[in-house]
Amino acid sequence: MPIAASQAGIALMGLIDTAVVGRLGAGPLGAVGLANGLFFGLAVVGLGIMFGLDPLLSQAVGAGDDRRARELLWQSVWLAALATAVLSLPIALLPLLLRPAGVAPELIADARGFLLWRLPGLFPLLAFAGVRSYLQARGVLRPVVIAIAFANLCNLGLDILFVFGWRFVPAFGASGAGIATSLCSVVMWLILVAAVRSPRAPRVRRRPVHADLRLALGLGVPVGLQMGAEVSVFALVGLLAGRMGALPMAAHQVALALASFTFCAAVGVGQAGSVRVGWAIGAGDSIGARRAGLVAFAAGTSIMAVSALGFLLAPAALARLLSNQQDVIRAAVPLLAVCAVFQISDGIQAVGAGVLRGAGDTHYSFWANVCGHYLIGLPIAIWLGLHAGRGVIGLWWGLCVGLTAVAVALLARFVRLSSREMKALEKHPGSRSN
Repeated sequence: MPIAASQAGIALMGLIDTAVVGRLGAGPLGAVGLANGLFFGLAVVGLGIMFGLDPLLSQAVGAGDDRRARELLWQSVWLAALATAVLSLPIALLPLLLRPAGVAPELIADARGFLLWRLPGLFPLLAFAGVRSYLQARGVLRPVVIAIAFANLCNLGLDILFVFGWRFVPAFGASGAGIATSLCSVVMWLILVAAVRSPRAPRVRRRPVHADLRLALGLGVPVGLQMGAEVSVFALVGLLAGRMGALPMAAHQVALALASFTFCAAVGVGQAGSVRVGWAIGAGDSIGARRAGLVAFAAGTSIMAVSALGFLLAPAALARLLSNQQDVIRAAVPLLAVCAVFQISDGIQAVGAGVLRGAGDTHYSFWANVCGHYLIGLPIAIWLGLHAGRGVIGLWWGLCVGLTAVAVALLARFVRLSSREMKALEKHPGSRSN
């Protein structure tokens, strides 16, 4: 639950950005939604690369190899720097795509400003993910929860300050939300850095170790591409919604922000499942790994069933949390009904990616996401939304079909993989898996 809460807390920062900027009207709200989707469409690749450390760290801890875990912690800093170097230029160039993509002109300026101010927060966000993986693997979760909670409080205050201005601080509008969130990413990272500092920690190599980075990249790049494929399909749908005007785009953003919040709770359960599966595999306990994975599936499904009821029973009240514009709220309510339908599928596929990652099986999740979203979901979304005239709600029904296809594939994969012995990725001194 602390991991799920911390993951949802990261999504809450985007939700707070949306809620504050939503007071400026449908245009700025839609622009921030579009820009945030585009930013994370690439940044999530970096986060996925950092997640490649999860099975290595959890299996090392499960085998009782604390020195190896500490070595991987230091490599996470170099891995974050490498991912930032690769992704920064593409993110900086994203604003150039807005006009050729046909995005409504009233959205472009605000979206460009938010993207460029959000970019400086990329490295601390990725470095935070690396330190968090280390703490999760060790079962030390309090600093993660504290960091997320404090960052969200800071984000609310800084959003209000930079979006609306006060005294000597000018009103930056939608761009102010990007400034606030980048600053809060630094705050989160520094809190975790303080948490892992210890005079009793074993002395390990702090320089980059190419073999370790190659191993982490081999596991993490497929995770990053898998997460990028999933987030990018939502960003593509956002671009299509942006072509329909400011109101459909704003409604899309309200629904997406709420769905992303509940999804991140399921991702948190998947991360917990990844850790527990990794612990069991590191200890040579294949039966325990299967049990841990199936329990994670049950927990993720239960959480998403509750959120589905919320979307069904109180859609207008939920939309009102993010916007006080009545036309936006009315347009978002039908989309939240679609969200309710795909909550279970979203939870299963989020947990499935996590437990497979704990086993070191990262390539399958990538291909399942590509096939489910781009060969099944996106064509249906385009046909329903653009050719059948269903508008933004047609786009969302296509997303629903794609998520369901991915969920079925990942659940079936884990059931089959865990039916036989599961091997650790590395050999550790004293491990029974040797």
